[in-house]
Amino acid sequence: MSEHAITLYSNQQTVFGRGSIERLTPMLAERPQPTLLFCARSFLNGPTWARLGNALREQILGYEIVSHEASPDDIDAWVQRWRGQVDRVVAIGGGSVLDAAKAFAAMARHPLNTARYLEKVGDTAVDAVTLPLIAIPTTAGTGSEATQNAVITDPHHIKVKASLRHPAFVPQIALLDPDLLKGAPDRVLATCAIDAFTHLFEAYLSRQGNLFSQQTALSGLRLFCKAWPHLNHPGILGDEAREAMMMASWLGGVCLSSAGLGVIHGIAGELGAIKPFHHGEVCGRLLFPFLDVLAQTTHPAQQRLMAELGQQLLPGEATPPAMALKAWLQQHAIVPFWREGPTVSPEEVEWIVARANSKNGWVSYDSSTMTEMITAAWRIA
Repeated sequence: MSEHAITLYSNQQTVFGRGSIERLTPMLAERPQPTLLFCARSFLNGPTWARLGNALREQILGYEIVSHEASPDDIDAWVQRWRGQVDRVVAIGGGSVLDAAKAFAAMARHPLNTARYLEKVGDTAVDAVTLPLIAIPTTAGTGSEATQNAVITDPHHIKVKASLRHPAFVPQIALLDPDLLKGAPDRVLATCAIDAFTHLFEAYLSRQGNLFSQQTALSGLRLFCKAWPHLNHPGILGDEAREAMMMASWLGGVCLSSAGLGVIHGIAGELGAIKPFHHGEVCGRLLFPFLDVLAQTTHPAQQRLMAELGQQLLPGEATPPAMALKAWLQQHAIVPFWREGPTVSPEEVEWIVARANSKNGWVSYDSSTMTEMITAAWRIA
């Protein structure tokens, strides 16, 4: 067992439950202050805004629409437009919306341009200052509502996908309403959910982990398994599945902040710097060849952890845990998102592998193994 001590990063206040979005307007009205909303266009066109929009307009200065993973230039433009006018931020949306809002909230209290503070490329440490943020996820995958990092992507100028990171950047309040997942397309439900799985799975296998993080991850993985086959079910089974997946996603955010991630995200972060692929789909496509790699592992910690995982998730299964898990995930997916899809060029594979790493995994995988994972996940052309 690892001797690393684990720090728990989570929200000061977490509200969980179906219909809990209804608490937002009273929560804002209880402490009136200049508030900026970040959201996606789909939210403004959806039923929640139709129902609550008039009341919310009375509590906000305005809103910013997030249509893609935010770049440093996007963050800087928002900060220039709103600096000094906003005392609180609300984010309602998927991971890209929440990360954009987290980055804005932090950079509104920092004097330099966003790129100066980014991991990998920046030259200045962030400070422990940010605007208070209420994060409300409408997808269950990234766990951004509970993490200490805001992911920023610049595929054009500096070709980087990296984080602004500090414990102070964990949103002050997370409001988790599983009903906000209703009506999402099957592919969105599945690819976001498999992102939550990879957070939990890689944190569980992390060399930085210990009993605390591993048991937290196992709790999330059990919830994931309960939910995975039923995410799009229209009845009570679907309601329970979406509730379980929302909880699994939040636990994934807690786990990744505490124990870190592994080679799947070590590759996905670099691929995301140059290809506009959905992050959850990227993680899911890489997960399956990584399970093939794990099935051959001789590393004692990986073997022990996978044996325990198999007993917890698929008891009585005679197949080796990694292969049994791969088969179960594919057989019970509501949509086979890993089939067909876009291509990656040989030059792009080389670029990604040259910059990728195994992060906090027990094994440091070589360029050959990472190349095999990518070529197993996408058609190379």
